[in-house]
Amino acid sequence: MTKIRKAVFPVAGFGTRFLPATKAMPKELLPIVDKPLIQYAAEEAVAAGIDTLIFVTGRNKRAIEDHFDRNQELEAALRSKGKTAEADMVRNILPVGVECIFVRQPEQLGLGHAILCAERAVGQEPFAVLLADDFLTHPGLGVTADLVAAYSATEKTQLSVMNVEGSEISKYGVIIPGTSPSEVAGLIEKPSHQEAPSSYASIGRYVLTPDIFDILRKLEPGVGGEIQLADAIDFQARRGLVRSLELKGERFDCGSVKGFIAAISHVARRQKLF
Repeated sequence: MTKIRKAVFPVAGFGTRFLPATKAMPKELLPIVDKPLIQYAAEEAVAAGIDTLIFVTGRNKRAIEDHFDRNQELEAALRSKGKTAEADMVRNILPVGVECIFVRQPEQLGLGHAILCAERAVGQEPFAVLLADDFLTHPGLGVTADLVAAYSATEKTQLSVMNVEGSEISKYGVIIPGTSPSEVAGLIEKPSHQEAPSSYASIGRYVLTPDIFDILRKLEPGVGGEIQLADAIDFQARRGLVRSLELKGERFDCGSVKGFIAAISHVARRQKLF
């Protein structure tokens, strides 16, 4: 069985809901207390045994690359002032042996298109996808580690899902349940509340098999005129190739101001800052 070594992070979005803060700074670098969103996601991937992080970026996203690169001037300045712990923290943003690859998405044509942009870097092997906007708490090593373990047992695409009640379900890709508890028979992107086939929504963590690239290449634009990852997963699901894993922790939608503030409050309480 192929070990999952690579994770894709689609980070090309404009972050318009956080303007003017995101005019010059990527939303993925907005801090949850003292650590940016994207670093939480990267650490989750590393905890799952992944050693290659592929960031699909856009214009004005160079700061993400800088964050994961060394800053020798800053390290030297900190050490000269006796701030050894801070210097070590800056130097060790990621463990030794973890590689970062940056791929440009020339035009924002949907999540599916962003994933397709990473094809050369991924190659023909299974891989994880993490959406940094979804800030997740989880016991143990994290959601991605659980998805990787589930893939190892089935060799099928894995979705992280959560129960969503009421009209909020129309904001998500919603699974069509299969005959077994984890089986996914289909995935519908943003159905109306009345037409939703279940109350289980796909959230921003996936393990995908490499055939997803061929499917994405052939897809017609879906909801919003974009290439939707949900449509490609639906194609797999209707062939019995998709399973789901229910979220055990909490999810904060940091693509919204309300969710972002809630995530900050959660981390601050956990760190006993108030």
